[in-house]
Parts: sequence; C-alpha cells; structure tokens
Amino acid sequence: MLTFILGGARSGKSERAQALAESQSGKLVYLATAQAFDDEMADRIARHRQDRGPRWRTVECPIDLPEAITREAAPGRVLLVDCLTLWTSNILLNELNFPAVSKQLMDALLAAKSPIILVSNEVGMGIVPDNALARRFRDMAGRLNQDIAAIADRAEIMFAGLVVPLKG
Repeated sequence: MLTFILGGARSGKSERAQALAESQSGKLVYLATAQAFDDEMADRIARHRQDRGPRWRTVECPIDLPEAITREAAPGRVLLVDCLTLWTSNILLNELNFPAVSKQLMDALLAAKSPIILVSNEVGMGIVPDNALARRFRDMAGRLNQDIAAIADRAEIMFAGLVVPLKG
C-alpha cells in the first residue's frame, strides 16, 4: 500500500506519517532525504530522530532515494519517506536529470514489496516565485506530487494538523 501525505510547512504531515507507520506491524524504516547544511537543520534532524524513538532505523538517502526504496522494501517492513520536497531540491541543486530520476523513483515505488508512506510539501498554493530557479523547483515538485498521487492507494492533505482525505 502506498500512502501519500501532502501539506504545507508545519501542517502536521510528518507527525501524521509517523503515526500511520507506527500503527502498522513490522520493522520501521525512515528514509531521510534531509541534509544538515547548517546548525538549525542539524538540530531539526536530531529532534526528529529523537522523536521517532528506538523502533525506527534511519537510512540517509538525500539523492539515492529510488535505490534505498529498492534495497529496503521487503515484507515485514514499513517505509516512511520524509520528504520528497527535500529530495527534489537535492536533485535540482545537484543538476541531475529530474525526469530520469523521478521515473526511477516511480519504478521503485511500483515494485516495492512493503507499505510505503511518502511525505511532501504542497508547493502550488502560494504566490508565483519571482525567479527562474524557484519556479523550476515548484514545477518539479508539483509534477512529482501529481505523479505520486496518481499511483498512491491513499492520499491526504494536512491543514493545521487536520487530515483532509483526497484519495482512498
């Protein structure tokens, strides 16, 4: 089963995803796409890791998310990907071929042998960015969100900690 949780910053999407994963039986694997480029982000990552507790195993995959999914998806495991937005920015900043790597991601998700919960930011509800790089990022993230939603068994959007079902 593929679950997609969308929302704005601080909407409650990561907490929702963690609760959904922890409600399932099996080993919990957190696929982390964040990178600590400054002290604030390092603190944020450490807090998230502490909040998850000892039941979780964390796999760092800021670029190689499709490979991590292929390697980690197995019966008896639940995967949580947090988050696709950071993964997209990592792909953009590393100047990788986004259509190619997003296809690899889709293929990995479709072949997975375990439940996967994916978290992503909704990026299309704000103002149009004023620069080309930000518009390119918004377009990439929006396209990926559409592709993931299309294959997801269940999709939800979070607003102020409230769940709004979209699919399934």
